[in-house]
Amino acid sequence: MHIRRLSLHQVRRFERVELAPEPGINLITGDNGAGKTSVLEALHVMAYGRSFRGRVRDGLVREGQDALEVFVEWDECREGAPSSARRKAGLRHSGQEWKGRLDGEDVAQLGNLCAALAVVTFEPGSHALVSGGGEPRRRFLDWGLFHVEPDFLALWRRYSRALKQRNALLKQGGNAHALDAWDHELAEAGEPLTTRRQHYLERLQDRAIALAQVLAPNLGVQSMTLSPGWRKQEVSLSDALLLARERDRMAGYTSVGPHRADWSVGFASIPGRDALSRGQAKLTALTCLLAQAEDYAEQRGEWPVIALDDLSSELDRNHQARVLDRLRSGPAQIFITATETPAALHDATDITRFHVEHGQVQPVP
Repeated sequence: MHIRRLSLHQVRRFERVELAPEPGINLITGDNGAGKTSVLEALHVMAYGRSFRGRVRDGLVREGQDALEVFVEWDECREGAPSSARRKAGLRHSGQEWKGRLDGEDVAQLGNLCAALAVVTFEPGSHALVSGGGEPRRRFLDWGLFHVEPDFLALWRRYSRALKQRNALLKQGGNAHALDAWDHELAEAGEPLTTRRQHYLERLQDRAIALAQVLAPNLGVQSMTLSPGWRKQEVSLSDALLLARERDRMAGYTSVGPHRADWSVGFASIPGRDALSRGQAKLTALTCLLAQAEDYAEQRGEWPVIALDDLSSELDRNHQARVLDRLRSGPAQIFITATETPAALHDATDITRFHVEHGQVQPVP
């Protein structure tokens, strides 16, 4: 994927911005608070439906405005295809309501819009992928499956609908017959969903171990292990739901299942994520994200867009160089923000530069 045009309207401090990025590295520099990150946020919103800083309504829409608008035009460049395909997507989002268009057609579900453009983002909060709670790790797995297995979204939605119905029934003190029906539906969707996650994580594990040896050999990454959300080795999901029913009825929610799943990274000499320094957590998260990007490239025949926010403050010069060397060896389009040119790019001549100042983003000759 190569973005040819990125247009932002009423995003944070920007009234209107247009960028024409190039293949390879696109470096966006500017002072702290100038709005560099907002460019990547807008790109992230188009790909995920939300900012990596939180929800759209939490300050992403420019103050005093009703909604933001993002427009992206890109080329799909799949291996083996005779030529690239030009695609276009637009999103208007107020924080409460949204309207999207993809290739000239209205989009009924935000997930369908997000499925079109793949962006892998590393930003200052990415360490939460390793050191935070389980939700971002579940989203990480499901994002990868969502993009490389076309029927996964339908399976995920089936499980989510059943979970919502079961939880509503539990809060109402639902009868056993009705709960039996929703337990069956949860198990029918949840078992294959978990199998998909397990196989995907196993595939990522091999890639992440190899990547870590190049990017951060001192980490000693050895494994990626899934905790499915119930005692899968002992009981089926339907039996686990039945065993937990009275506890769930008292609590008013479903306590077991894939919505409670998690995964962890194992290290050679670090006892677990609680023992990681912040820097080690960042490197581990970056390794996992790049492993996901490389897996996407292998499965789909084209690279996702890579967005690296505030690279200089997140990685030291040696790790910057290792990451950029790895990325530049392939055809990925990369967006990097920094207050100044990162040390690893000081001598680079093959990069496209932009500068952010006074609410404008200008190309640098």
